[in-house]
Amino acid sequence: MTATADTMPVTDLKQTATALIARKRFIAFAAPAVILAYFIYLFFAFDIPGLVERARMDNARILVADSYSYKTHITHDNRSGGLSFAIEGENKGTYPESMIPDFVTRNGDDSVDIALKARESAQIDGSTLRYIRPDYGTVTVTVEGRDIILDTPDGEVPDWISASNARVNITGAGGRAIVTRARTEVYRYSFGWELFWFTLDSPFYGKGFGELAGLALSGDRVVADKSNLAAMVHDFWNNAMWRHKDVIWAIFETILMAFLGTMGAALVALPLAFLAARNFTRLMSIRFAVRRFFDFVRGVDGLIWTIILSRAFGPGPMTGALAILITDTGSFGKMFSEALENVDNKQIEGVSSTGAKRLQRYRFGVIPQVTPVLLSQILYYLESNTRSATVIGAITGGGIGLLLTQAIITQKDWEEVSYYIVLVILMVIAMDWFSGWLRGRLIGRNEAH
Repeated sequence: MTATADTMPVTDLKQTATALIARKRFIAFAAPAVILAYFIYLFFAFDIPGLVERARMDNARILVADSYSYKTHITHDNRSGGLSFAIEGENKGTYPESMIPDFVTRNGDDSVDIALKARESAQIDGSTLRYIRPDYGTVTVTVEGRDIILDTPDGEVPDWISASNARVNITGAGGRAIVTRARTEVYRYSFGWELFWFTLDSPFYGKGFGELAGLALSGDRVVADKSNLAAMVHDFWNNAMWRHKDVIWAIFETILMAFLGTMGAALVALPLAFLAARNFTRLMSIRFAVRRFFDFVRGVDGLIWTIILSRAFGPGPMTGALAILITDTGSFGKMFSEALENVDNKQIEGVSSTGAKRLQRYRFGVIPQVTPVLLSQILYYLESNTRSATVIGAITGGGIGLLLTQAIITQKDWEEVSYYIVLVILMVIAMDWFSGWLRGRLIGRNEAH
């Protein structure tokens, strides 16, 4: 006879309650202790102290500044002489001889004064640089033969100056300067993405929105063989610095990779899903083989397929589309086969009663039942693959991913990196909206939500 709470002695009840409370107290203290121990292990396993020690916050600040601003380079060639002025130091952004930045004052062929931010300034006088900080004084750097001589007001090297025998790097609050044996460069940061609309050689450079609107409506042509509006569009579209034409084509390639890969995978997976579904294929050996095929192609990551295919077929957007197709064939096959196994047999029997053949039973008895699930999954994967195609394009050499990788590798034009990232985000938002709209039109939307 089993003891109950009414028949158990008071002492036993007290012992049982005490043991239960002790066990719960142990769990309450042990679980946080185990979690804390795990985080301590991670702290040392991932070398967090070393990571903090190696962190360069000055480089991080420069990187962040580069993402939303641009640098104007004032460069002096210390070997042959001569000054040049260029946006981001690129040939495509070099000022013509008749133009100089408005914050630069020429004192001669080999000497200029440069007004920087935060009341700082710099002067290049041949192979001598003077960097003036109001709160510190004048830092002088002179190139004499193979020697670089640094002179500071107090004789010490502050932490915002990095100096060696071959290079002096000055990072001020209002600008930067780098002196090597070959050249002296002063950088002035300015907010915005310069030359985004028109390059320096365009007649529309430097004009405000009001001026451009007036020129667009004016009958007086700035370019002889084009209307002003057509000339503006031409100069913007063929911008050599920001390459808008190439960027738009790269966005189109990325979306095309995602579309071809997703739709191709759906077309391949649907007939194979019938072979993997238990209620449509009786032979277990066939079902087993098809399901293992699905496991294999989706078990290998899409990036691995991308690398394999790029070695086999060479780089290009079609290689990226094939990588998406192969990976998604496995995912779609699994989902489609599970949807087929859950169809209602009564509808199939109703179609069969009309004398329909097997393909007709599938077409009118099965496909209408699984269409909402199929379309929903296909559209979701199309949206997801738009993001994946960006990464795949970086490997296969196609789409916006290639341009993004090239901009990152240069370690120079981070405003272009920001531009491409913004475009990728807008592309994903647009695909998300489009897939939601199309899903609502094809499948129907629950208005209650």
